Amino acid sequence: METTRLSSEGQVIIPKVLRNIHGWEAGQELIVIDTGDGILLKPKKPFPETTLQNVAGCLKYQGKPKSLHEMEDAICQGVAEQWRGFS
Repeated sequence: METTRLSSEGQVIIPKVLRNIHGWEAGQELIVIDTGDGILLKPKKPFPETTLQNVAGCLKYQGKPKSLHEMEDAICQGVAEQWRGFS
């Protein structure tokens, strides 16, 4: 059994042996679950990896396909519009 201490800022250090067992590294997001008599920490699962084949066609587009140049122009236009909003 490992022990740790709650800091004045509400932080808890998870002992290294437990971080190693679970493969948790700095920046790992954890879900905190209240169990009534304590808390349970579980790793937040990232979105599963996908390939283009998994997602291609999920958003239907009717019309002529856009060229790479047209897509880059649209991105630049969107960024420029957002930056004008910060003036």
